[in-house]
Amino acid sequence: MTGGWPAFCRDLLEQFPLIFTGLVQTLRLTAIISLTGLLGGIVVLYLTLSRSPIVRRLTQAYISFFIGMPLIVLLFLLYYGLPQWGIRLSPFVVAVVGFTLNVAAYNAAYLTSAYNGLEQTELEAGRAQGFSHRQVFALLTLPQVLRMSVPALTNQVILNLKDSTLAFLIQYTEFFARIQELASTNFQFFKAYALAALVYLLLVSAIVLAARAVEKRVIIPGLLG
Repeated sequence: MTGGWPAFCRDLLEQFPLIFTGLVQTLRLTAIISLTGLLGGIVVLYLTLSRSPIVRRLTQAYISFFIGMPLIVLLFLLYYGLPQWGIRLSPFVVAVVGFTLNVAAYNAAYLTSAYNGLEQTELEAGRAQGFSHRQVFALLTLPQVLRMSVPALTNQVILNLKDSTLAFLIQYTEFFARIQELASTNFQFFKAYALAALVYLLLVSAIVLAARAVEKRVIIPGLLG
């Protein structure tokens, strides 16, 4: 085992192409699951507003189930459990499916909370004007709940970035997996993990700054007090 910063920097430079590729994979996964999770959350929100009591109960059960299930259990179930039934999915597909099911449930909960804070008289006025249930949702409900949910949805994107580290446990070679390989090269775990922490901190800071810019453009005046 070799020690010291010179050795660590040398190994870092040697493995930088792989580490950079892993970072790209992390950003790719985070972007995809943030988008699919948002779209899934919108669909679930729409179903929670269904006129059918059965549909509403099923969607509430979906939200409760996937919020209550640990994400790592869900990923392991899909990656290690499904092959026993003859279904084999790539680590990337498992990560996207597992994260999407989980994130959609959380986003649906955020959007539902925002919906409960809406002025129902405005929605009723839309119905009185002859708008269909779908039109009221698309034109009145959804734009408002999205604007009100910007802070919560931003926090979820940050959580998606952080939780993406779990993907290395199902053989998805993202950034943290490459950092693990770097650490195992010379056993300088503190330096490797400190580097990872710094990179994640920078990424989270970039998300926060972008979210603040979005909030200034779309947030409802007076919403934040």
